[in-house]
Amino acid sequence: MRKENAILRKENAELKEKLKLVLSLIDEKIIIKDSHNSHNPPSQDKYKVRKKSLRKPSGRKSGGQKGHKGHTLKMTETPDEVYKLKSEYCSLCGEKLNINQQVLISKRQVIEIPPVQAIYKEYQQFGCTCTKCGNFQKASYPQGINAPIQYGASVVSLISYFNIYQYIPYLRIKQLFKEVFNISISEGSIQNLLNKEAKKALPVYENILKEIAQSSYAGSDETSAKVNGEKWWMWVWQNVKNTYISASKSRGFETINKIIGNKLSHITLGSDRWAAQLKMITDKKQICIAHLLRDLIYLGEVEKSNWAKHFESLLSYALSLRKKAEKRNSPYQYNEKEVYKLEQRLNRLLIRNIDKQKYRKTYTFQKSMIKNRNHIFTFLYD
Repeated sequence: MRKENAILRKENAELKEKLKLVLSLIDEKIIIKDSHNSHNPPSQDKYKVRKKSLRKPSGRKSGGQKGHKGHTLKMTETPDEVYKLKSEYCSLCGEKLNINQQVLISKRQVIEIPPVQAIYKEYQQFGCTCTKCGNFQKASYPQGINAPIQYGASVVSLISYFNIYQYIPYLRIKQLFKEVFNISISEGSIQNLLNKEAKKALPVYENILKEIAQSSYAGSDETSAKVNGEKWWMWVWQNVKNTYISASKSRGFETINKIIGNKLSHITLGSDRWAAQLKMITDKKQICIAHLLRDLIYLGEVEKSNWAKHFESLLSYALSLRKKAEKRNSPYQYNEKEVYKLEQRLNRLLIRNIDKQKYRKTYTFQKSMIKNRNHIFTFLYD
């Protein structure tokens, strides 16, 4: 009996440990990764959750602030059509009124879009025989007029705008042109026109990358997208004025090497902690602080780690120093007191022991920060 009791107690203890582990895993799964606590884009949020803003409270009420200049729809001084509304009879007694004695008391305007109708331009080519040499001379068509009937530049420009800038798919562009402009166009024709315009725009496209390469700082990222049903990656490099986008089947460094090479070797590159981005040939690197803050929010929610809270506080303080640097119009020097203390705080957090079993995600994050330690506060010295 004692032997059986010992076995049962041992089994009971093992079951309690397993139950504890299962409950901890379930507790972890309750915290769902979305755009507020991870690198996931908002489009992938599966549930509506109350999101924690990365901005700190300003103490002001939400909405327009006192003294804020509002904007409203304005009347034009030169309307295209004017309708003068005058009464012929008095509505009270029925007396006939003199319309020439009536004065303007108010006015209202309505904005309308006139009916849009396609214009068909016909170019007629004439010719004649030269009386001197006998050559049959034909007049030349304008440049670009190559077919018996074709779509003009305004149609092609509008298709490019709708598809590239407004992200309207081929089928809906086809329907829009038929229903709004009464122009028939197939999806195949839309694609052909866009391909031709893409070739024309290639020099401009290549110049965008050149302008990014000439800046002192650029940001980089990549995100997945479906291309003909397959998972591809949309790579992005940008500065304040320019954005360069390239699609690739690969998320690896070979894509970066093929597109960028060493074109950004003299700049500071900002990115998340994706290995391919960090492998790029650049002068300096800056890990995206917004990404780090979202990661720390997740760690605080799922593991309730004090270390994550302290690191989040450190980054917030670093951002406040950046604002000071902008106000004084000069970056910090490494020997300045404020940044020296900040760097020491960072070092203490990076060497702090974290219980790997209890805080495994926080432990992994700390290892990543140790690896990328020199890319965290670059923005204070640039």
